[in-house]
Amino acid sequence: MQNQLLDGGFGAPPVDAANAFRAIMTAMAQPGTICTVAGVTPPAPLSVAAGVALLTLCDPETPLFLAARQDSAVLRDWITFHCGAPLVPATQAQFALGAWDDLPLDAFALGTAEYPDRSATLIVELPELTSTGPVLRGPGIKDQARLCLPEMKVFQRNNALFPLGLDFIFTCGDRLAALPRSTRVG
Repeated sequence: MQNQLLDGGFGAPPVDAANAFRAIMTAMAQPGTICTVAGVTPPAPLSVAAGVALLTLCDPETPLFLAARQDSAVLRDWITFHCGAPLVPATQAQFALGAWDDLPLDAFALGTAEYPDRSATLIVELPELTSTGPVLRGPGIKDQARLCLPEMKVFQRNNALFPLGLDFIFTCGDRLAALPRSTRVG
């Protein structure tokens, strides 16, 4: 148990974290782009990509919500040891982690007119992540892109709230992609 808690973080933290940050920013800046990441070995059931996203984006100042299937003592301890993110209810979270069906989408902050950046970013674990599915258009996409999404209407409603809304990072295995609120889904 103790080794599982201490192991699994970035092996070469400055280099691994910089590479991970670049991949996440590429995915956010170019919606629909699938990036491969490495550098961590999180406890099950967390994917490598979700572990990379957590250790790159979360710290003691970023409240994190864990959905039911991800909420285990081992994962809580791993997160506390490696990034120190406080674990909070969904209504207080800046980041959330879970499978699509486990995340209470209506509970997360969407930002305010004065502070649209005070919305939540959801790290969604998917069973597959492919460049198929609905068409994506908007900032960072030359003509169009495609990304398999758990459903389409939620993302269309989310985009209609822009500049408010949620941002999404989708993970599967060692791959991740992002869908910022500015992306139109059709």
